[in-house]
Amino acid sequence: MLVSLKNKEKYSRYFGSLKYALYVITHPLDGFWDLTHEKRGSIAAANTIVILTVLARIMSLQFTSFLFMQVYWEDVNIFLYIASILFPLALFCVGNWGLTTLFDGKGRLSQIYMGTAYAMTPYPLIQFPMILLSNVVTKEEGTFYHFAVVLSLAWAALLIICAMMEIHEYSLSKTLLFMVASVFAMMVMVFILLLFFSMISQGIAYFVSIAKEIMFRM
Repeated sequence: MLVSLKNKEKYSRYFGSLKYALYVITHPLDGFWDLTHEKRGSIAAANTIVILTVLARIMSLQFTSFLFMQVYWEDVNIFLYIASILFPLALFCVGNWGLTTLFDGKGRLSQIYMGTAYAMTPYPLIQFPMILLSNVVTKEEGTFYHFAVVLSLAWAALLIICAMMEIHEYSLSKTLLFMVASVFAMMVMVFILLLFFSMISQGIAYFVSIAKEIMFRM
């Protein structure tokens, strides 16, 4: 009985924090403050929003009308499409967190991830209906479809700015500077990762060539 009650409270907490995303996207300043400082959000809900965003991205390839999106499946790598969301998200959160000392930020890595994930809510919220709508409107009426897609991305970008402003307790000008620095940090991390994997591949190729040479001489 006690276990059942705890599970009920756990699920109630989860659905409440997931529902809170709707408040966050319409009241971003108060919403993001309460999300992290008043613990109104949860990592589980943030993970759900990220998963829904990935699903919306994949389903848009499969089910969007060919009038608005032409997909050549022989050239599609589904894992790259998933990585196109998860990899930049991870880079942004880590780069953002890494700059908090330099910019006197107040946010922790978990808060940055949670705030960024909640800020992505408009994308699946708008994209799923647009997938259905794309199959019932004509090409001439497609302006609304394209506007809605752009709106979902712009809305999410503005929410991310609001999230960082509230989480780190910055002014708007400092937040914008911080976002530029975060993008630069992401580029630096990508360069380091490419350099690292390049060195690893060259090292492996070197030892493989040595092994082949030894085998050849034997």
